[in-house]
Amino acid sequence: MSYSEIADSYTQHAFLVAWGGFAQEIGLVQALQAVKLKQKKHDHSPQTKVIEFLVGHLAGIEHLQELSLAAHPLDKDQAVATAWGQPGWADYSGVSRTLSGLSWAEVRQLEQVLQALSQSFVVQEVKHLRSAGQRLWYDGDLTGLPVSESSTTYPNARFGHMDDDIRLGYQAALVSLNTLSYGRLWLSVAHHPGDTVSCTQAAAMAEAAEAQTGLRPYRRTELLSQRLQGFQGQMAITENRQQKQQKALSLAQNRLADLQAQERLSQQELAQLEQQYQVLKRPEGRRSHLAQARKRFEASQDKRRKQETRCQAAQKRLTKTQAQGQQQTTELNRLRQRLAQFEQDNATNPEPIEAVFRLDAGFGTYENVSLLIEMGYEVYTKPHSHQVVKHLKNKVTDQTTFSRVGANAEMLAWPNFQLKGCPYPLDVALERFYTGKTLKHSGLFHFGSDPVTQDLTAWFNTYNGRQTIEAGIKEGKQVFHLHRIKVRSEPAISLQQHFVIFAANFIRWATHWLRQHARLLDNSLDVASLGVKKQVRVAAHVSAQVVWEADGWLLKFSDYSAFAGKVLKLPASLSQPPQLACKNALSIPFFIESHLIAQPLG
Repeated sequence: MSYSEIADSYTQHAFLVAWGGFAQEIGLVQALQAVKLKQKKHDHSPQTKVIEFLVGHLAGIEHLQELSLAAHPLDKDQAVATAWGQPGWADYSGVSRTLSGLSWAEVRQLEQVLQALSQSFVVQEVKHLRSAGQRLWYDGDLTGLPVSESSTTYPNARFGHMDDDIRLGYQAALVSLNTLSYGRLWLSVAHHPGDTVSCTQAAAMAEAAEAQTGLRPYRRTELLSQRLQGFQGQMAITENRQQKQQKALSLAQNRLADLQAQERLSQQELAQLEQQYQVLKRPEGRRSHLAQARKRFEASQDKRRKQETRCQAAQKRLTKTQAQGQQQTTELNRLRQRLAQFEQDNATNPEPIEAVFRLDAGFGTYENVSLLIEMGYEVYTKPHSHQVVKHLKNKVTDQTTFSRVGANAEMLAWPNFQLKGCPYPLDVALERFYTGKTLKHSGLFHFGSDPVTQDLTAWFNTYNGRQTIEAGIKEGKQVFHLHRIKVRSEPAISLQQHFVIFAANFIRWATHWLRQHARLLDNSLDVASLGVKKQVRVAAHVSAQVVWEADGWLLKFSDYSAFAGKVLKLPASLSQPPQLACKNALSIPFFIESHLIAQPLG
């Protein structure tokens, strides 16, 4: 069925029709349909049901059954199906069966389609940022996706920290990029069991960001080389201590052997005297030879036991040092491998970028901070350990002056502060917040060229700018219901997470596309004024008439809808039947470069 065949028909999901045209224009539908899925086709192909699952996310469904059991079921809306190049939609039960049957390999292929298409937009937006002389700002976070604690049907669900509590479920690791045209764009999402902790994910997040943008900073190999030299010095100290402890243990063991020999001689002497006294039937006096021999034997036992304790202590010290030495050897090899990799990265990186990574305290271990520094990033984070905050508080006296940086926040900073256990000096700050009568403290870490200690308010606001990813997670959960697991197959759960972040990006891209390509009429709907939340909750559920015209087609919103009296005139290129539109679609990178370099929103 073509658009001309649904002329003057009605839809209850107006923007899903418009988005279907955009999806075909950029080749999304064609790419998803090209993925081979090893499932039989009955009334609908498995690819159609996967696409229906994606469209359901764009409609903001909370539960899978809403595809068929909502007030205006999506699977009954033929106009939406046609706009998305499909003969029709399946019942939600069929969608569920298809999703449950997807293998990890098939889901990875579907996710790669989304990532490849997203990358085309991201690459162009990165060019936009760089041409404007701006750095890339990445934000990363880990968010929990809890399920019922009594459930046993969610595979590999684990108990972990979620929403300030211990819950059963999963974790999603997310990375976003701040852009000029679209604001926040999601770069990646990774599915993990619920017991995954933030401090294990920093490296993977940075690598995911670099993979999606295709760019990376210049690695700070000179710092890493210096770290290696210092580390080798630490290893030399450990080796020297180990040699001393080995020598001390040998001396202690030799002394123990001497005492054991003395104990045996004393024992033999005591045995001989006891036998003699028994033969002669002589009583053992307090000062007799037998009594004196018994005291010598008991003294030798006591000396032997004390020496054994000394030997055990010496062995314990040596074992601990040997374990430390083994750990240092492993760490040395790891750092050498990192240096070799980073030297190769620099040799194959003709256009290094300047990039900033902001992470919360869960990621702020010394190792993560050091790694991001060595990878070339400007780093904004908080200390992982509260002991750092305790240490900084001990440096504060009654005469210390804090600087006000917010309505209830003050800061005190130390530039190039060397913390024990961290290989690099950092800009360190102590924050204190007044919440009523309660005074709370927190810390901040920074490494990079920004002179943060000279403007504490700017530092405070820059770090708190990572609220953009927190807002994105909130949007993902409240608008797209990321936390509502709609399937019970782990590959499909991963696909759901990718569909959610893709949907959030897709709507932003589509907004610009409609803004640029929709034809303006006197009563045209101002798409640019609609945020993502309003588009999903309202525009994707308003009724409209699909009208075919010679120069394209338009949506005439119903008099009973929120957009009564408005129209949306869509490009003539979408007046083709869906199959032809897919066949003639431009390549994604060329399309984006020639049509989608948008002006900033607002």
